[in-house]
Amino acid sequence: MDAQQFLAEFGHIANAPGGVARLRELILHLAVSGDLVRTESPVDASPLLEEIALQKRDHPEKKKVVPSQAPVSRAAVRAPSHWSVCRLGDIALTITGGGTPSKSHSAYWNGDIPWASVKDLKDFKYLDGTEQHITEDGLKNSSSNLIPPGRIIVCTRMGLGKVAINRVAMAINQDLKALELPEQVSLDFFLILYKTREVKGTGTTVAGIRQDQLLALPIALPPTEEQSRIVAKVDELMALCDQLEAQQQDRRKLQNTLRQSTLQALTSAQSPHELQDSWQRLQASFELLFSEPEDVDDVLAELKNLAVRGLLANASSTTPDLDQVKADCARLRAQYIDAGIMRRQKLVGTAECETSYPAHWAVTAFDEVAVVIGGVTKGRDLRGKQVVVCPYLAVANVQRGYFKLDALKSIEIAADELAKYRVQEGDLLITEGGDWDKVGRTAIWRGEVENCLHQNHVFKARVPSEYLLKQWVELVFNSGAGRDYFARASKQTTNLASINMTQLRSFPLPIPPLNEQQRILSALAELTEHCTAWRHQLERKQALSAQLAQTTVAALTGITIEQEQDPCESPANSTDRPERHRQVLMKNL
Repeated sequence: MDAQQFLAEFGHIANAPGGVARLRELILHLAVSGDLVRTESPVDASPLLEEIALQKRDHPEKKKVVPSQAPVSRAAVRAPSHWSVCRLGDIALTITGGGTPSKSHSAYWNGDIPWASVKDLKDFKYLDGTEQHITEDGLKNSSSNLIPPGRIIVCTRMGLGKVAINRVAMAINQDLKALELPEQVSLDFFLILYKTREVKGTGTTVAGIRQDQLLALPIALPPTEEQSRIVAKVDELMALCDQLEAQQQDRRKLQNTLRQSTLQALTSAQSPHELQDSWQRLQASFELLFSEPEDVDDVLAELKNLAVRGLLANASSTTPDLDQVKADCARLRAQYIDAGIMRRQKLVGTAECETSYPAHWAVTAFDEVAVVIGGVTKGRDLRGKQVVVCPYLAVANVQRGYFKLDALKSIEIAADELAKYRVQEGDLLITEGGDWDKVGRTAIWRGEVENCLHQNHVFKARVPSEYLLKQWVELVFNSGAGRDYFARASKQTTNLASINMTQLRSFPLPIPPLNEQQRILSALAELTEHCTAWRHQLERKQALSAQLAQTTVAALTGITIEQEQDPCESPANSTDRPERHRQVLMKNL
């Protein structure tokens, strides 16, 4: 089978999720089943086992010689009739174990002898070096042995299935074994053979395989000359897989770049007419730009950016009642000051606004329309006070538009502080910082947990006016406009960033008229629903493609696959849904 024929037969597998890895797996199994290369004049391989048995009999290291194995049925291994069916131990001359010098003796370590453990066996063919080294004394005072170059090193514990050829002399620890092979068995072919064995371990804590189990693994051995041709063909096809993988990565990078530039042109539209023209250009290249579920996330992000600029709904003929929104906020702030929930704060100005909004919208400091309160600090001295224990929200719990509540921690506070730090339904929770992409993450609390507090790295904001929707504020903060502001305003160090309360209160918040807020949010919700359905369809398409690849490999190799969930739908509703959701998106835009 040449490379072109291989691609013609199995190229569809490469385009499935993880497809190139499946192709590699398929190549190895075709190799050891005799289906990868043609043999015009088969040569019986059984004499090889007889020659290996004689070498074992005459081997000078009798204690390490692999004993004879029990016969194995030919039905146990799929292979051509001229191959010899046997056990792994039948083709290994000797097997050598390892050991670890005492860690308490410094004289045993940091010498010149490489000392291999499971972590040294990477995904490479050869083992040329190790992280740790031992001394001559360390070697002498341990159960380890010096393994000559050219041995097969296999894991028998923790890293089952790992295998490599050592090219330098080294010692090995107790989790590894070294196999010496006769000249009749190609080291490269043995690697292929071993990688296709089902090496299963036992044990409740760390899985391991006993030496007798390892040596009893059934295999099929081809003639020496055929081994060489199989290895050459595997190398050729693996190189082809490398090229396919590189091409897929390059194609994906190009696709991402083109998609981002196309979406950027979309969001730079200054009017609904420009938006329609940009969307039509996007539509012409839709299938080329969107192929994976996460690509839909880019569309959702840009839809939010369009929404906060007023491009998803017709403009209102009225203006926002900003005076009423401010009056409602001032009234709530005064109540909180009188109740001791918060202190009187200095007025802050509106930060510079770098985003263009419709002329009839208002833009004002967030502080004028919302009451912002800091959270509880851990580690305070509460001696002599009546305390209560409550769950609290940390930065990790607050995501963009939702909460992760599966790992809430608890904290002690004074009982009379509960009203100050407790979050109420409708509160906006906004993160102070962390990694640079976490700054300003905002979500609306919907009363999921009773008596829940917020930590001092999470701000709480209450928007009391019915003329300013909390969902609108959440959208703005989580949009590109909000994220850009928080990125500019934040104090940044290496991989970390944070904002303070003054910067949050100064946020230049755009406020459309109430009815326009409602129309924008409604339009965005409808488009988001279709995007979500579109994403699910792409996920199912990928799952179906992956299942097809798995099934193909299983049918050819006999590998058992575990199907967690059937990704298929009935034909009546599975073929046209992605297209329908895409069409609805275009129609709405």
